[in-house]
Amino acid sequence: MTIREMAERIQAVVYAEPEQIDEDLCGAFGSDMMSDVLAFAENRDVLLTGLLNPQIVRTAHMLDMRAIIIVRGKTAADEIKRLAAENHIALLETKLSMYEASGKLYEGGLGR
Repeated sequence: MTIREMAERIQAVVYAEPEQIDEDLCGAFGSDMMSDVLAFAENRDVLLTGLLNPQIVRTAHMLDMRAIIIVRGKTAADEIKRLAAENHIALLETKLSMYEASGKLYEGGLGR
Protein backbone atom coordinates (compact mmCIF):
# COMPACT_ATOMS: atom_id res chain seq x y z
CA MET A 1 0.00 0.00 0.00
CA THR A 2 1.35 3.42 -0.89
CA ILE A 3 1.39 6.45 1.38
CA ARG A 4 -1.16 8.05 -0.95
CA GLU A 5 -3.50 5.06 -0.52
CA MET A 6 -3.02 5.10 3.25
CA ALA A 7 -3.84 8.78 3.43
CA GLU A 8 -7.03 8.32 1.45
CA ARG A 9 -8.09 5.31 3.52
CA ILE A 10 -7.67 7.07 6.88
CA GLN A 11 -8.51 10.61 5.73
CA ALA A 12 -5.07 11.88 6.71
CA VAL A 13 -3.22 15.13 6.12
CA VAL A 14 0.16 14.28 4.60
CA TYR A 15 3.51 16.02 5.07
CA ALA A 16 5.88 14.39 2.59
CA GLU A 17 7.97 15.02 -0.46
CA PRO A 18 6.25 14.17 -3.76
CA GLU A 19 8.50 11.17 -4.44
CA GLN A 20 7.51 9.61 -1.09
CA ILE A 21 3.78 9.58 -1.80
CA ASP A 22 3.81 6.58 -4.12
CA GLU A 23 6.34 4.50 -2.18
CA ASP A 24 5.01 1.02 -1.44
CA LEU A 25 5.05 -0.02 2.22
CA CYS A 26 4.63 -3.48 3.70
CA GLY A 27 3.35 -3.33 7.28
CA ALA A 28 2.46 -1.24 10.28
CA PHE A 29 3.12 -1.16 14.00
CA GLY A 30 1.05 0.84 16.46
CA SER A 31 2.28 1.90 19.89
CA ASP A 32 2.80 4.88 22.14
CA MET A 33 5.74 3.12 23.80
CA MET A 34 8.84 3.64 21.72
CA SER A 35 10.63 0.86 23.63
CA ASP A 36 8.02 -1.58 22.27
CA VAL A 37 8.50 -0.19 18.78
CA LEU A 38 12.26 -0.74 19.02
CA ALA A 39 11.81 -4.25 20.41
CA PHE A 40 9.05 -5.58 18.15
CA ALA A 41 8.54 -3.53 14.97
CA GLU A 42 10.05 -4.70 11.71
CA ASN A 43 12.03 -2.49 9.36
CA ARG A 44 10.14 -0.52 6.72
CA ASP A 45 6.94 -0.56 8.73
CA VAL A 46 4.66 2.40 9.23
CA LEU A 47 4.50 3.67 12.81
CA LEU A 48 1.09 4.60 14.24
CA THR A 49 1.30 6.61 17.43
CA GLY A 50 -0.38 9.29 19.50
CA LEU A 51 2.92 10.64 20.82
CA LEU A 52 4.06 14.09 19.77
CA ASN A 53 7.74 14.30 20.57
CA PRO A 54 10.93 14.07 18.50
CA GLN A 55 11.53 10.52 19.76
CA ILE A 56 8.90 9.19 17.35
CA VAL A 57 10.98 10.39 14.40
CA ARG A 58 14.25 9.17 15.89
CA THR A 59 12.73 5.75 16.58
CA ALA A 60 11.27 5.50 13.08
CA HIS A 61 14.60 6.53 11.58
CA MET A 62 16.49 3.85 13.55
CA LEU A 63 14.17 1.19 12.13
CA ASP A 64 14.22 2.57 8.57
CA MET A 65 10.48 3.27 8.75
CA ARG A 66 9.14 5.32 5.88
CA ALA A 67 6.08 6.90 7.50
CA ILE A 68 4.61 7.92 10.83
CA ILE A 69 0.87 8.23 11.31
CA ILE A 70 -0.16 10.46 14.19
CA VAL A 71 -3.59 9.41 15.43
CA ARG A 72 -6.41 10.83 17.58
CA GLY A 73 -6.55 14.19 15.80
CA LYS A 74 -3.24 15.41 17.15
CA THR A 75 -1.08 17.85 15.21
CA ALA A 76 2.70 17.61 15.06
CA ALA A 77 4.78 20.62 16.03
CA ASP A 78 6.96 22.23 13.37
CA GLU A 79 10.06 20.70 15.00
CA ILE A 80 8.68 17.19 14.45
CA LYS A 81 7.66 17.98 10.87
CA ARG A 82 11.12 19.38 10.15
CA LEU A 83 12.87 16.39 11.72
CA ALA A 84 10.70 13.96 9.75
CA ALA A 85 11.45 15.81 6.49
CA GLU A 86 15.20 15.82 7.22
CA ASN A 87 15.04 12.04 7.72
CA HIS A 88 12.85 11.44 4.63
CA ILE A 89 9.98 10.11 6.71
CA ALA A 90 6.45 10.94 5.61
CA LEU A 91 4.23 12.28 8.37
CA LEU A 92 0.47 11.72 8.32
CA GLU A 93 -2.14 13.07 10.74
CA THR A 94 -5.56 11.49 11.14
CA LYS A 95 -8.51 12.08 13.42
CA LEU A 96 -9.05 8.33 13.72
CA SER A 97 -8.03 6.39 16.80
CA MET A 98 -5.08 4.02 16.55
CA TYR A 99 -7.52 1.10 16.53
CA GLU A 100 -9.64 2.56 13.71
CA ALA A 101 -6.64 3.59 11.60
CA SER A 102 -4.98 0.18 12.05
CA GLY A 103 -8.18 -1.60 11.08
CA LYS A 104 -8.68 0.49 7.95
CA LEU A 105 -5.08 -0.06 6.85
CA TYR A 106 -5.30 -3.81 7.45
CA GLU A 107 -8.62 -3.95 5.68
CA GLY A 108 -6.95 -2.26 2.70
CA GLY A 109 -4.24 -4.91 2.51
CA LEU A 110 -1.38 -3.43 4.56
CA GLY A 111 0.37 -6.16 6.52
CA ARG A 112 -0.97 -9.13 4.64
